[in-house]
This record gives sequence, C-alpha cells and structure tokens, in this order.
Amino acid sequence: MIKFYIKDKRQPLGIEALSDLENLKDVYWIDMVSPALDVLKLVENNFDIKFPTKQESQEIEISSRYWEENESIEINSFFLLFKEDYAKNETVSFILKNELLISIRYTQLKTFDDISRKIASSGFRVFKSGDDILNAILDVRIDSVADIVEDLSKEITKLRRLVLTDYKNKDEDILGKISKLEELNMLIIENLKDKQRILASLLKSHLCKQDIKEDISIMLKDIRSLVDYTQFNFERLEYLQNVFVGVLSIEQTKVVKIFTIVNVVFLPPTLIASIYGMNFALMPELKWEYGYLFSLGLMALSVITPLYIFKKKGWM
Repeated sequence: MIKFYIKDKRQPLGIEALSDLENLKDVYWIDMVSPALDVLKLVENNFDIKFPTKQESQEIEISSRYWEENESIEINSFFLLFKEDYAKNETVSFILKNELLISIRYTQLKTFDDISRKIASSGFRVFKSGDDILNAILDVRIDSVADIVEDLSKEITKLRRLVLTDYKNKDEDILGKISKLEELNMLIIENLKDKQRILASLLKSHLCKQDIKEDISIMLKDIRSLVDYTQFNFERLEYLQNVFVGVLSIEQTKVVKIFTIVNVVFLPPTLIASIYGMNFALMPELKWEYGYLFSLGLMALSVITPLYIFKKKGWM
C-alpha cells in the first residue's frame, strides 16, 4: 500500500494518481506499507531516491541508523510493536529530501494512522513539509512510549503487592511475569536510545529546520526522563526478582527443615528397634519380663528428647 500526501489536500492519493500530478513537488509525504518492487522502482524514478530493502534496513548497525547523503537524511528507527503475547522493535525507514518525507514500513502502526487523521483535520495549516511530518511522527511515538512506560510501572506495582503481601499463595508464574516485564523494559530502553541517537543527529544537522530543532530539544529532554524511569523500573524488577527468589528459598527451606526434623526424631527409635530386632541368642532383654515395655519406653524417650530440645531452641 502506498499513500501520497499532497499540499492543500487533506486526503491522501493512491499510486494511480501519481501520473496525474502536475507538479511532483506538491507531494510532501509518501507513506509506503510493504511496497512491491515495481512500486519502489516507480517512486525511485520519479523522485530520484534510492530505497534500502527490508533486509538492509534490519541489518544496519546501530551506529549507522542515521546518515546524510546528497542533501538527504536517511533514518532507520525502531517502533515498538505489540502482537498478542509478545512485543518487538519493528524497523521503519525514513528518507527526508527537499522537504519530502518518504516512510517505508512492513507492518501497520498506529502512529501513522494518528498522523494521517491529524492531516485530515488540520491539513497544510499544521504540516507544511515532510520535516513537519517526521517531527510529528517522532513526537507521537515518544508520547506513545511514555504511555507504555507508565503502564509497565503500574504492572510492576501490582506484581510488587503480590510478591510482598501474599506469602501463603506463591505462584511460580510470578518469576515468568517478572522476566516478561524485564524483556519489555529492555525493548523500551532500546527504543528510547534509538530515538535519542536520531534526535541528537537531527539537532546537529544543517539540513534540519531551526523551528524543528526547538521541538527536538524538548523531545530529547522527555527521552532523558523516560530513560531514567526505565532504569528505575529495571531496579524495581531486579529487587522483586531477588525478593521472590528469597521467598521461594525460605519456603523450600521450611520443607527441608520439616523432613530434617522427622529424620532426626525417628532415627533413634529406628536404631533401637533395629538393635533389638537382631535376635541374637545372648540378648538379656529378650527374656526379660519387662523387656518389651523397656524398649518401647526407650524409643518414646528418644523421640520426645529431640522434640523437647528443638522446641526449646526455637527450631520448631
């Protein structure tokens, strides 16, 4: 799918309208979702731009996700994507050249739908060039990540209450929940660091407009705050993990303690029973009238004595 956003028009046009455009410079944003090769070639030929393939976009090193070439800015940025029970960072490519923004992605993203709705409502009054669109996309995306960080913090708080208050009913899935939240937090900080590098590069670029740079400075401050908060969430999750593992260890120790006490208590009477069960001919207690009662009493005493000692020591 491909959409062309034209100056003075609030609704995007499809690829079939490209040949009818009188001036290609009226196009200020081209948004492509999983474009076919022939579509890419058509746009490349009409707008004198070379696109990276999906594999090239994903394999670009972190240090090379922003570069400037021939008066154009090329960016590959992470967008956090949620799918059912997992999250991942999806790469989106941007090319900004002569106030034209081209975005290439291979999945539907809510951020782009939000920007499209804003264009439909405000049109060219707010978005006068591709620079404004890129600025708006990054701004909306940072706000979206901020909401995710806030939701994650709430989940950690709920988990904290469960771990610290419900000692009687420990669910081993809690450890899995903690690991899942840690993984999401890592994706968030990776996403934020990616945006931070891109915005810092835009701030230094001579190709970026001054009014856009003012917005970028504000976004960078927001990102720094979010990075600090995600680091705090890491510490909270690590603390919860340590507490939960500690509680599990205590519960396991209690079980081992019970078995240890049982072994210690019943070992002496078992030994006494084994001795008198040897049936040697020269064992005086075997023919003694009170031998049976004596052995029972001895076994009872060997049980009561360690129990009394354990109780007095506070081990039970």
